Amino acid sequence: MSRLSLTVVVALGLASIASVATATEEPPYTVIQQHEGIEVRSYAPYLVAEVVVPGPADAAGNQGFRILAAYIFGKNRGERRIEMTAPVTQAPEPRTIAMTAPVTQVATETGYVIQFKMPAEFTLDTLPEPLDPQVRLKEVPGGRFAVIRYSGAWSEGNYSEHLARLRQGVEAAGIRTRGEPIYSRYDAPFVPWFMRRNEIWLQLE
Repeated sequence: MSRLSLTVVVALGLASIASVATATEEPPYTVIQQHEGIEVRSYAPYLVAEVVVPGPADAAGNQGFRILAAYIFGKNRGERRIEMTAPVTQAPEPRTIAMTAPVTQVATETGYVIQFKMPAEFTLDTLPEPLDPQVRLKEVPGGRFAVIRYSGAWSEGNYSEHLARLRQGVEAAGIRTRGEPIYSRYDAPFVPWFMRRNEIWLQLE
């Protein structure tokens, strides 16, 4: 099985897709340790919109992204309060949600769970209700992760090389990890390969 069919994070430069020149919001984290070439980060819980789609892995990300992109671009119920007049009215109106990163892809027995981080301004009570019943809103737990950051092409060879370096780094540091590696991409496909930010995460025990 390709390593890229394992847990994958497709953290695209979503603001660039919408031709917005501002930085994309990411889950906040604290660097608690640094070793040669790797960081240990602590992430707080955050909210996501998620959808389950069938494989194969290389197609699941695109399928899920399209569904979640429709949700954040307005396929949802947002409440707009109209100022006091006669009569007083309140009507649902689609709301565009600010784009963030990452989009995550996780292999399960029923397919792939694709998750898109929601902006920090929202709670589960204030997020617009999805119109597509496939989209679910939830909080994901935080945790500690050993992370390696690198640039270059989104190739199996580049990924495998840096995953091996990450595993060697955590072993040398005496760090114990669990679960599948998480592959993170932080740029849109049109960003030149030598300018891309890529990461691989391993969750700590």
